[in-house]
Amino acid sequence: MIRLYLITPPSGDPVRAVEAALAVLPRDSTGVQLRQPDLSARELLDRARALRDVCTGFAAPLLINDRADVALASGADGVHLPARGLSVADARALGLRVVGVSAHSAEDVARASLEGADFAVFAPVYDTPGKTAQGEEALAQACRAAPIPVLALGGVNESNAFRCLDAGARGVACIRSVLGAPDPAAAALRLWKAMRPSDY
Repeated sequence: MIRLYLITPPSGDPVRAVEAALAVLPRDSTGVQLRQPDLSARELLDRARALRDVCTGFAAPLLINDRADVALASGADGVHLPARGLSVADARALGLRVVGVSAHSAEDVARASLEGADFAVFAPVYDTPGKTAQGEEALAQACRAAPIPVLALGGVNESNAFRCLDAGARGVACIRSVLGAPDPAAAALRLWKAMRPSDY
């Protein structure tokens, strides 16, 4: 079960940051999403293959945002579907093993569960640049909407991660707070400890 979901920043080469973070985190606890929409298909595939090698070494599933074709060609574990992406059924039909879905409401989570998604990422919980927080109560409602795991995204950091778990999230997702940090390994450890995983 993914408890810490590391989403790559939209630009820059994230391979070293991902490797540093995974090296200090428990195995079978972390997943990685490659989300760099401005790359060409070939560039994205090259990056996905490099990340696949790193993730395989640490037993961390790699999901590609939106691009099922790149996920298949790179040997990634699955795909993360945005709100207007492929259906879960279409992704499964392609043979992708793991399917995550972005959600912005309890209804989105319920729909993702009915369609067979493995987990949903609910956002934004807290304020982020350009996005207004939905809050912890909205997160709690989303977590109660379906049996699939819900991960909290959006302004989540070491100061508030435990509150997301208290609201019912099974884990947290982040972009800047780990892979965008100057020291991804230290940031990953701080966030992991803040999640109090021994309690969950």
